[in-house]
Parts: sequence; structure tokens; C-alpha cells
Amino acid sequence: MRYSAEHKAETRERLLASSGAIAKQQGFAVTGVDALMKTIGLTGAAFYSHFPSKDDLFAELIERELRNSLSRLGGEAGDAGREKLQRCLTAYLSLAHVEQPDKGCVLPTLGAEIARADERVRLRTEQQILQLQSTWAEIIDDPQLAWTILAQCLGSLLLARMMASQESRQQVLGASLDMLEHTLKPVS
Repeated sequence: MRYSAEHKAETRERLLASSGAIAKQQGFAVTGVDALMKTIGLTGAAFYSHFPSKDDLFAELIERELRNSLSRLGGEAGDAGREKLQRCLTAYLSLAHVEQPDKGCVLPTLGAEIARADERVRLRTEQQILQLQSTWAEIIDDPQLAWTILAQCLGSLLLARMMASQESRQQVLGASLDMLEHTLKPVS
């Protein structure tokens, strides 16, 4: 029995969503096609009707996750944009984000895998990161500071996730948030 194009698209979207959560929780490279397909109630054999390879799924998954992040973290220029950016950074650098990697940003969870991926994956990732940096640069009117904030957020979240105690995690997050809040204050 053949499925409609709409059904196939819905299945592909479910696979991307569930694969993103699993990959961010367990790592993409160590998760097999069978396990990815099982989460949406299909067999591993059905995978190849949606993606030519696991690498193609990885590339699309990363791009999708980063597009979603960009839509949440983007904004408008000026004080309203800065305020929204500050709210987003506060949510990003939170214990909830540290403790729920499957629901958060793909970069701190899969960054090492992206760095080892083929050039096609890294180029697609780079395009999305450049878009985010450009959006933030426009909001804060400083391209270098936008890179610094991006690096600070990723590094802080990764470092907080390495900490065993909630107290140490909160210290890392709090220090980063204080620095970012001070840095993003509008110049009077």
C-alpha cells in the first residue's frame, strides 16, 4: 500500500522531531536507525523511504533545530529587541535548559558531533549560526559582541551540564547571566 505525500511528510516531520529529542539526550552517532524509527512506531526499513542515509537525517535535523532556535531567539532592533534577547538568554541559561537537553538547543548537546560531521552538515550548520549571529548583531548593533554572546551561552550551558551539583551549575549560569546583563544594558 502506498501512502499519500501528506502522510509521508507528516511521518518525516515526526521522525525529525523524535530524532532531535533522542539525539540531544543520547547522542546522534550512537543511536541506531531502528531506535529512531521505533519512537514513531515504524521499522528501521521504513527509514530509507524518508532519508537516503542517517547522515542526511543528521544534516536536516541540525538545520531544523537551528531554524527553530532562530525563530525563538531572533527579534527586532532597538530596546525592545534587547529586552527580548535578554529574556531569551535568561531562559537559555537556566537550570531547566541544563537539565532537559532533549528540549533545548542542539549546539551544546551535539556540537562535538557536528564538528566531526562531513562538510555538508557543517556548512548547513554554519549558515544557521551565521543567521543567528547576524540577527543578534542587528539587535545589539555590534557583530563582535554577538559572537561573544553566542560563545558565552554555548560554553556556559555546556560547562553547567558538566557539573554534578546543582549549586555549581547555578554558579556557572548566574555568573554568565550577570555578565551578559551588564554587557547588554543600553548605553545611556
